[in-house]
Amino acid sequence: MIHIQARTEPSSLMKIASPLLAIALTLVFGCVLFSAIGKSPTQALHVLLIAPLADSYNIGEMFVKMGPLLLCAVGLSLCYRANLWNIGAEGQLLAGALGGSAMALYFGDSNSLFALPVTLLAGIVSGMLWAAIPTYLKLRFNSNLILTTIMFNYIGLYLLIWAVHGPLRDPQGFGFPESAMFADATLLPTLFESSRIHLGVAFAVISAFIAWFILSKSHLGFQIRVFGSDEPAAKYAGFSGKKLSWMVMLFAGALAGLAGVSETTGPIGQLVPNVSPGYGYSAIIVAYLGRLHPLGAILAAVFMAVLYMGGDLAQIEMGIPVAVVSMFQGVLLFFLLACDFFINNRLAFSNQATN
Repeated sequence: MIHIQARTEPSSLMKIASPLLAIALTLVFGCVLFSAIGKSPTQALHVLLIAPLADSYNIGEMFVKMGPLLLCAVGLSLCYRANLWNIGAEGQLLAGALGGSAMALYFGDSNSLFALPVTLLAGIVSGMLWAAIPTYLKLRFNSNLILTTIMFNYIGLYLLIWAVHGPLRDPQGFGFPESAMFADATLLPTLFESSRIHLGVAFAVISAFIAWFILSKSHLGFQIRVFGSDEPAAKYAGFSGKKLSWMVMLFAGALAGLAGVSETTGPIGQLVPNVSPGYGYSAIIVAYLGRLHPLGAILAAVFMAVLYMGGDLAQIEMGIPVAVVSMFQGVLLFFLLACDFFINNRLAFSNQATN
């Protein structure tokens, strides 16, 4: 008879190596998949993983995609360390994009020095408000946080679509569902002349270090870790679960909102329906690939950004369907969770006596 038995001492080395093993298994799966659809595995993996880093411009584009992934993943890492299963980073990102864009359009052609800071603040507050609603529902009515945050992703998406078809649509845009282009005063400055790397990427890296300091070096971070690993012990120690839940969820919402407004005021320069290709969902994978560590999320976000760029190139150069590329992300998460499961558990075999 086969049953699952928890390991008394999970291997510390395997916990670190688990993401690398998951990536390796995903690549093996990719080779089998590409062969099955009649594509060269070697060429496909080269396009996916090597071609996106072929020149300085592509590397710059990789960092542009890394920014929103990292911002969302850092907030999610803290949520998951606190045992709060926030799946709503996508909706919070869209809310930040919508709120920040409305503020940018309000400034119009203004050259005010406050235009950009107020626009960013509007995006951050919008993300926080979008995270606050499911948090309140959970703490007040004990609703399922996973379900409510997922539902608010779709509400945020259709609210944004309504806005670009209605009140925020460019009156001179020939009916296209997009806002007017933002004024220069509300656009994030680029960090280098030869690339589109903007200030939002710097915000993402800074947020990772801030979150690391909070989680590892502060009393608040200690409370988050204890609350996530043993809630009864945290309550016995006098830690307020409600306060911790509010702080962690609002922090995650703020970062996701900043990711959204950074996209519209950064590389896009306006509000469009496809402002996010699923950054909030991919950030879940980034958070786990980074071992729920804010600094580990930096490397994981870089890898995921490369996959995003490689996926675009694979569609153009090899005609690989976008669904196949998207499958990579899901398979990567599957192997990562599987590796973690066998790190903490093992299969035990026993003989069952028959009567």
